[in-house]
Amino acid sequence: MSGKEAKAVVPKLRFPEFRDAGAWEVKRLGGYLVGKPEYGVNAPAVPFQENLPAYLRITDISEEGKIVKSNRVSVDLRAKREQYLSVGDIVLARTGASVGKSYKYRSKDGKLVFAGFLIRIKSNPEKLNSEFLFQYLYTGRYWRWVEFSSARSGQPGINGAEYASMLLPIPPELSEQQKIAHCLSSLDEVIGLQAKKVQALKQHKKGLMQQLFPAEGETTPRLRFPEFREAGAWEVKRLGEVADVVAAGDLNVDDYSTERTDKYIFPIYSNSVAKKGLYGFCAAPKYKENSVTVTARGTLGVAFHRNCNFAAIGRL
Repeated sequence: MSGKEAKAVVPKLRFPEFRDAGAWEVKRLGGYLVGKPEYGVNAPAVPFQENLPAYLRITDISEEGKIVKSNRVSVDLRAKREQYLSVGDIVLARTGASVGKSYKYRSKDGKLVFAGFLIRIKSNPEKLNSEFLFQYLYTGRYWRWVEFSSARSGQPGINGAEYASMLLPIPPELSEQQKIAHCLSSLDEVIGLQAKKVQALKQHKKGLMQQLFPAEGETTPRLRFPEFREAGAWEVKRLGEVADVVAAGDLNVDDYSTERTDKYIFPIYSNSVAKKGLYGFCAAPKYKENSVTVTARGTLGVAFHRNCNFAAIGRL
């Protein structure tokens, strides 16, 4: 993939009107850009101020390629017009653990200056649909290229020249790029709307939990189902009085296996077992239906519940 341009390819799924349009070409990205990839501003971030340019850093880009506005910052400089992002611009992370991460600028995100650990690319609209390119940057093929290209000694990274040399499978007709881009971006919009609904439900649940469980120092919840309103105060018990608490240390290595033997077995990771090369499934019969596993190291307190239809993953 780093040498000559690859042979033409044909996607497995294609819109009907393009099935006879011929194979896709595989070309270097640089030939479809306006100018060379550009590096961002090398300046420190400062607290956000309305009179200063908003600053886009790697940490301000979500895994979905959207801007994270919860921790907006500024950059203290008189930015030139060309230092601001324009509609259709794509920025790519060039170093560190986030190398390969991408963001496509949208006017609704406001005026943004991008930081030095990001690289901007501008697609030529007569050759390459920017949304088509942005969607490609979430494919397995792209991320395999990132892994290969950034595998160097020390900190991983991909520079502007390397991004420009990336091989990109591209339809011969711009209209097919546009159709694919519209299809996938429409799905992104639906996913975004569903994510907002899920977040709203999570907040609703959080509010209910605060009322359905007694507050600190109280024994009666503020909100109670009608049939239990006269049932009296809740009791406060120690966990060991109402449940069998079993530490992972009580399990023997012989209890572990790399193969599942029944539908109630669930995977467990522990350092002692890992040293013996066993990362598989704990077959201990004590993990019965309606067991709850709670992490005791690392991410303390994370709980996993297992009923008859769910195998919970724990790290103990």
